[in-house]
Amino acid sequence: MSASEPATVVTGASSGIGAAITRRLLDDGRRVIGLSRRDPGLTDDHFEWLAADLTDTVALRETLAGIGRIDAIAHAAGLQRSGFLGSLDPDDGLAMWRVHVTAAEVVVDALAPRIRDGGRIVLIGSRTMTGNPGKSQYAATKAALTGMARSWAAEVIERGITVNVVAPGPTETPMLTDPARAQTPVRVPPSGRLVQPEEVAALVAFLLGPFSGSITGQTIVQCGGVSL
Repeated sequence: MSASEPATVVTGASSGIGAAITRRLLDDGRRVIGLSRRDPGLTDDHFEWLAADLTDTVALRETLAGIGRIDAIAHAAGLQRSGFLGSLDPDDGLAMWRVHVTAAEVVVDALAPRIRDGGRIVLIGSRTMTGNPGKSQYAATKAALTGMARSWAAEVIERGITVNVVAPGPTETPMLTDPARAQTPVRVPPSGRLVQPEEVAALVAFLLGPFSGSITGQTIVQCGGVSL
């Protein structure tokens, strides 16, 4: 992989939606730099893995400092903790905020000057951003992404850079079976099946591509009818 060739930076590249985005972009012939705590185990000439704990902002900035010119950013790292009023754990809320919001701030702030004019930024949100019983802390972090994306979109529009949020509904990833969200069992969407990570990756790939230049500051819900 040529270090001079612009790349797309994908967070959470080792699992779930982040892994699906990484594979899709590689299949499309794009160069990808993946950030995650675990090695994705990918062997591809167009892929580079950088070990990163997204909750450690100091170490994360140091890792990002070594990244050169890029085409795009896809912030897909995530986790979910459930809790109802009367039993909310502030540490759970803080953990989700650090991964979903603070990490997005650090990554985009550090790399925005290195994104080529006409580049792309996509943040993975959630249909839950509008509210869901037992998921108030998770919903708050995902709702915050919309405000950040719209603000950033206005800041970089003159450079032709777009910033959007993709907000999936229940998606078939390891997050669904995480014991930390056991209080809110998965409900299958009206479509009769879970959203597939490859479907989310395809939408993200479009938003990262050359034909999405007129879409910016938007949140696109991909939920199989949950929001109907």
